[in-house]
Amino acid sequence: MARARNAGPALHVSREAEYEEIKRWYGDRLANTPPPTGLEWEPVRIGPTWQWDNGWVLPELTLGWNRLAWCGYWLRGKARKPWVFTPEQARFILWYDALDESLDHLDHSAAFQRLKGHGKDPIAACVGASSLHADIVPDGWDGDVPRGRDEPDAWTQIIAVSQDQTKNTMKLFPSLISPEARDYYGIQVGKLNVWSDGDRRQIEAITSSVMAVEGGRPKQIVCNEIQNWNSSNGGHDMYGAIRGNAAKAETGAPARVLYIFNAYRPGEDSVAQKIREGWEATQGAEATQVDFGLMYDSLEAPPEAPLTAEAAPSVVESIRGDSDWLDIKRIVKDILDPTNPPSESRRKWYNQITAAEDDYTTPQLWDLLADREKVIAPHEPCVLALDCSKSDDATFLLLIRVADGHTVTLGVWQRPPGERGKGWLAPREKVDLAVTNAMDTHSVVAFFGDPSHVLEDETKERFWDALFDEWHRRYAKRLKLWAKPGKAGHAVMFDMTHPENHKKFVEQVQVTEEDIEQAAFTHDGDVRLRTHMLNAKRVPTRHGMSIGKEHRESKRKMDGAATLNIGRLARRLYLNQNTKRGGQVW
Repeated sequence: MARARNAGPALHVSREAEYEEIKRWYGDRLANTPPPTGLEWEPVRIGPTWQWDNGWVLPELTLGWNRLAWCGYWLRGKARKPWVFTPEQARFILWYDALDESLDHLDHSAAFQRLKGHGKDPIAACVGASSLHADIVPDGWDGDVPRGRDEPDAWTQIIAVSQDQTKNTMKLFPSLISPEARDYYGIQVGKLNVWSDGDRRQIEAITSSVMAVEGGRPKQIVCNEIQNWNSSNGGHDMYGAIRGNAAKAETGAPARVLYIFNAYRPGEDSVAQKIREGWEATQGAEATQVDFGLMYDSLEAPPEAPLTAEAAPSVVESIRGDSDWLDIKRIVKDILDPTNPPSESRRKWYNQITAAEDDYTTPQLWDLLADREKVIAPHEPCVLALDCSKSDDATFLLLIRVADGHTVTLGVWQRPPGERGKGWLAPREKVDLAVTNAMDTHSVVAFFGDPSHVLEDETKERFWDALFDEWHRRYAKRLKLWAKPGKAGHAVMFDMTHPENHKKFVEQVQVTEEDIEQAAFTHDGDVRLRTHMLNAKRVPTRHGMSIGKEHRESKRKMDGAATLNIGRLARRLYLNQNTKRGGQVW
């Protein structure tokens, strides 16, 4: 994956001078390599590597230049020529080693997600090799430039759940590490280990062994193909042990974690999925988690990119980055192979996270509906939708405009993870306040809520019924459509356990699925609702295909998807009611 470096004929009298020349060479190359132009498909750029603002956006402080220089001096690529990172790889390295003003790393871990064949393993091998001796540990300042040192106890772990996956990286070291580096540093290369400096420093390959991971103090960890790490092959346990080892690193000797992988298959609960969803929860105004020090970097095909013979070549060209060694014609043939499921082609060659066959919707379809600029004006008729829980599932409150179905998330109340979640109950007073604010602010014509049948622990009365009855008394005269019509009805309570209500809900689930596929409405891009929509699974019922969790005890909640369908049902019933009465159809 290397390219020959032509640094010119200058003669350098010291290794330090050659390091500086390599840094200058990379600096010039990045300054003179503009982003690709004329692409038919604009890729989805996640992370800093492909950010452009009248020049590549690079970190102000980084020890990545030292890593680039060390690799260029001591490592070898094809034909035994000096190792050269592509501009894309070099930018990623600079951001991976970026520092803040306190000389702490901006991010202690990084996720590098690319299409199949992109060249992720060479990056992993170079990071592992340079971690042995490169000056990449923060060690003060030289003027206004951060100074680095090497790590005398360097210990890199290459970890995967199968031996073949570690081989992809480990087999690169024999040709990658130059004879000069072996002589100078005393490096010995084995099949599963690389030793240096009298065995004080090492790179080791570990496969599916929590015991081999637990309790160690590695300085660099490379987790390979984490889209294949799941609970059944020990991947979750290894992920937990790796995080624990990295977190206990000593001050001034940080442990770094690099994840390299292809797009994952939703629903398999892989470590790649956990990391992506955790990172997404830190993004945007709707973030539910604080930043936890992960740099996520991915280049993905846009959601609307078709999987056709005509479009595929230009789509792959737009998201392959600098991996121009990929044979696009051969990739297109694989895409067109009828035995290859479309979801796999999108995952491997479009680097898209695609839905499993029983998923209610896909990230591509749902993300196409996002419109963060739309607002619902106070005078515009709209409906409220609420799905309630007591302590386990989430309580969701949505506002949906009657005219076009635009959906806004007004509130999500869900038990916090870990110790903070013990004894947690849904805050009814906060939900009531959110409902009151919505009713005071907007022209609400219908308010449908499923109260759940959970009971109070002490009184054994239904947890939500009193508040629902209070809403009925407050808003019955104002609402144009009741959740349960008639003299003995209820303005708000849409009880999903009632057979007739359940039948209506199941019908709406299918209508909403068609609306999503046809991009018939928009939403505000709330990451919490997105997560719940992507968690929802198709579930067969007596009335047809409904939605539910992947299994009863699953921690992957989908209450937001239920709330959306309750709200869109209320909107549809209101529109149909107005049509029957000869009123205006919005």
